[in-house]
Amino acid sequence: MPPTAPRGARRRKIRRRADMPLLGGARPPIAALLALLLLVAGATALVLGDHDRAAADKAVLSSQQRVAEDGALALRASLDESVTDLQRAAALFTGPEAVPADTVLDKLGKVYNKWRGLAVIDPAGGGLLAARGETIPLADVLKDGSNKSAKSGDNGDKGGDKDGGLAPRLVKLPSGETRMLVTAALRDGGKLRLLVASGTLNVPGISTGENRSLLVVDSAGTFLAKDGPSITRTAWAKRAAKTAAAAFGKIPEPGGHPGASGHLMGGSGKAHRTAVGYAAAGRSPGESSPAGGLGLSVVTSVKVTEDAKAVRTQAFGLVAAAVLLVLAVLVTWILVRTVQRPLIQLYLESRRIGRGELDRPVRKFRGREPARIGAALESLRGQLLGGRPTRTGRARGGFGTRATVIVCGVVLLAWAAPLLLLLNRAGSGVTVPKQLVEDQRRRTDTAADRVRKALNEGWADVASVAQIVGAGGGKDDAGDKAVLQTTLREHPRYRAVYVLDADGKVLTRAGASPRHPGGRKPYPDSVAQLNTSGKEPAVAAYAAVPGGKGRTVVGEYDPQFLISMVTRPGLGQVWLVDDKHRVLAADRQHGFRAFSKLPGRHLDTLAVKARKASNGTALLHRTADGSSLAAAAPFTGGGAVRDLGWQVVSEQPASWLELPEYTAQRHTMLAGLLGVTAAVACLGWLHILVIRPLRTLAGQAEALAAGDRKTVLFPQHHDEAGAVVRNLELIRQQLTHAQKQPARPSGRN
Repeated sequence: MPPTAPRGARRRKIRRRADMPLLGGARPPIAALLALLLLVAGATALVLGDHDRAAADKAVLSSQQRVAEDGALALRASLDESVTDLQRAAALFTGPEAVPADTVLDKLGKVYNKWRGLAVIDPAGGGLLAARGETIPLADVLKDGSNKSAKSGDNGDKGGDKDGGLAPRLVKLPSGETRMLVTAALRDGGKLRLLVASGTLNVPGISTGENRSLLVVDSAGTFLAKDGPSITRTAWAKRAAKTAAAAFGKIPEPGGHPGASGHLMGGSGKAHRTAVGYAAAGRSPGESSPAGGLGLSVVTSVKVTEDAKAVRTQAFGLVAAAVLLVLAVLVTWILVRTVQRPLIQLYLESRRIGRGELDRPVRKFRGREPARIGAALESLRGQLLGGRPTRTGRARGGFGTRATVIVCGVVLLAWAAPLLLLLNRAGSGVTVPKQLVEDQRRRTDTAADRVRKALNEGWADVASVAQIVGAGGGKDDAGDKAVLQTTLREHPRYRAVYVLDADGKVLTRAGASPRHPGGRKPYPDSVAQLNTSGKEPAVAAYAAVPGGKGRTVVGEYDPQFLISMVTRPGLGQVWLVDDKHRVLAADRQHGFRAFSKLPGRHLDTLAVKARKASNGTALLHRTADGSSLAAAAPFTGGGAVRDLGWQVVSEQPASWLELPEYTAQRHTMLAGLLGVTAAVACLGWLHILVIRPLRTLAGQAEALAAGDRKTVLFPQHHDEAGAVVRNLELIRQQLTHAQKQPARPSGRN
């Protein structure tokens, strides 16, 4: 060929150079595998670091945060209930004719005993119409009430909020005590009056002791109420109050506590450390909660006297990372030698034969598929030189590429599987701090107190309805039904509200079908359990109508209401059980079957012991499968539920806690899972895009060498295997053209 090649030859040379794959094939999965394994090795060395005492204290700190959240939720619920009770009671006294102020206060005093003082005022004239209990500071109420009255008069009595009352507020008495003032509108006879109640701001119903303290602080960080050992003068208590106040305005996380919360480590000494948790009694965006806007937060602290155990895993992590580094280099070297390099050499050999460079034989390849393709290329070279098609036969020697990939996967899984399944197992001998067991008891006791108060509040609502129903003397059924419908609409805790006569016959009802036992007289004033079997429990509050000749108002609780009362994050599985330890409700996450037994004999034994303890009891239950924190707390404090004998029982696996042993186990499993993921993803990628096409290519090359000239070969991917297929297609075209060329001269003769 002359020094300057013809234009056509240059174009063919450019096209053949373009056949060389630039990206794809075996290079990316092998490189990705090496990179991911290096990252997994680095992550293994980092996450399996030593867990010192601070890490061990994290479980206790998280527990204090949960305790504070429970307290904040209980505080907000109690204050909200006080607001709504007063507003609903005022609504029941609303009518065309004015009810005397003294009558209103007398009827409320018979039902509710939560308020320290009650008063009815005339906001327009500023006069006090009636009062009961302690003196209420009415200056601000009269001022705001007169403004509201003026606006209502200007707007046709349509101004103000939907209930006509003022927002609840906190006031400080001259004695230094804090009171919450709640107002509600009494609209009757076309005149606006205000019903005002003052309540004590108490700490939530969490049992305290020598080591536990509770504080209620406002948005300015001022201490409003306290229980337990006095800590208000400590520097860390002031810091906790400021932190809680600063966190009040933060938007809560979706699905979490309805308000900001957190924890910190307080003052520490040689003998003990102080774990602090705080939570705002706020409200989620869009949630209706009168008390949620008061800016209150709950701060709890406990002295931790135990020595936290440190878990040493740094040496283990370094050894595991070093082993993975060695395996990563070894696997990469094997794949490069057995897959990537033979593919590139096959491409070069096929391109040489496709160009017509037939002067030297095809090199010998190791590995089953490369050897088969190389033998086929050698046969094709001989055919281009004038030989006949021959069957090359399958190469028997050496490992197949698929077997090589499988072996590499097994090697990597041999490193990852023990981390995922065997090594660093916490077992049942994990050291669980006694404080966590005690916190489980306290939180269970708080849950029981929350359910008890909610049921008692429900009975009080029914009793207030009974006061209104009794005012009609049983002659106004339409009016009674309207009162029941209003009660059901404003109280989501009920599924049905109805009135029974002395023989248990339903006179008036609203809501679902009553489940009061037919033919049975009404229960006395209390909360009663109506069944002991069936698909769902039936629980109702009974309140006799004053002077009603045996008539009784009944409010049946919605089972979903009971479920919501025992659902608390971070407490594990929670059950509400009756006096025979039959399940009446359980948390939403785990569900329950009504009236089933507790899932474990140790829970039954614990429930029996809890009846003898005033604040419940708890234990650390150990089995061969692991440990769990179990607690039981009975209803205490009396009220309408005093004769039920119910309890709240909870159990939380210790593996759910942030203990260092379980943290090390989870990190070890994470490292193993990352190793499995990297190996499966990259080797699977290599098998799908390279190994399977390579095995198909070996069959196509052998068929072409055996004389198949009709099958057109086309690549599936633009990679090394695809380039070899393109070169085989060029060889097929050359062989086909060589077969047809001798036939043309004979046709002319």
